[in-house]
Amino acid sequence: MNVVVSNKADEILSSLNIDVIKKVQGEFSAEEIVSMFENFFYEKLILDITAIKDYTELKNIQSLSINLDSSKLIILLDGSSTTSSTEYISGLISMGIYNFTKNRDGVVYLISHPNSYRDVASLQSLDDRENDMVRADTMGSRVIGFRNLTEHAGSTTLIYMLKRRLEKSYKVSAIEVDKKDFAFFNDKRMISCSVEDLGKELLRLGSDTDIVLIDLNNSNQNRACNEVIYLIEPSIIKVNKLVARNKEILKTLAGRKVVLNMCLLSPKDINEFEMEAGVKTFYAIPPINDRVSNVAIDNFLVRMGFLKQRDDANQQSNQGGIFARFKH
Repeated sequence: MNVVVSNKADEILSSLNIDVIKKVQGEFSAEEIVSMFENFFYEKLILDITAIKDYTELKNIQSLSINLDSSKLIILLDGSSTTSSTEYISGLISMGIYNFTKNRDGVVYLISHPNSYRDVASLQSLDDRENDMVRADTMGSRVIGFRNLTEHAGSTTLIYMLKRRLEKSYKVSAIEVDKKDFAFFNDKRMISCSVEDLGKELLRLGSDTDIVLIDLNNSNQNRACNEVIYLIEPSIIKVNKLVARNKEILKTLAGRKVVLNMCLLSPKDINEFEMEAGVKTFYAIPPINDRVSNVAIDNFLVRMGFLKQRDDANQQSNQGGIFARFKH
């Protein structure tokens, strides 16, 4: 079932022969639209661009891309010179919004044939593509994204611990998107930036960094990463809340790297979780002390293919140093 938000294009959207579970008409702020639909299950959200207050300002569209699933969003543009401009279209693409059109037939097509980045890449200006997402393989770095699936699944602290461990053997930086939590770690190589500046930060780090760890938060910037780790805190209440928000969420995780973080489950419990959820877990990390180095962190990094710090750890252990406290 679909939802429709219309304003000046109400006549066009009312003529669509689709199943609609909810429709609202009028002009709303982006925050109002988010509040209406962020916890609402739907297949597609079809949005008349004129239903967004001050829609000519791209920053007002950004709230939608951050807080709603952009892959489910279809925007009907008004055909004005502003929304037809290369700058505006490039801005939408940079936010991860690929499904936009100027007419009814385009909406109908996108409902069953959604675009990927490849379908719209030619519409994005070269400068915006460069500033948008610089893929890690072109930087010479390995870029790993982390995304909390359940609430407070621990991505921020986990990234801090991984960085502290890896930087003993690699050049490592960390970036968080659209939050300021990294400031509390007092680490100059842990950077906070907006979603618009993520590409610039990756460019700035360039080939001088071996590994970049990104706390993706609510941004739709998976394509910035070589790989993405999806974190689940597997308590009953957290998992049930996750499924209540999106009944199909676990089905989307097939073939992805799902990590159980702050996990107190036994191996038997983990097997039962995998069977019930239909998800194969990549690793399970128990609750750990973020002030000391930890075997669970080292083992997880080895599972990720980082071996240099393991060799360095073996050398340090012979000197009695691997379990020393981190110094801030």
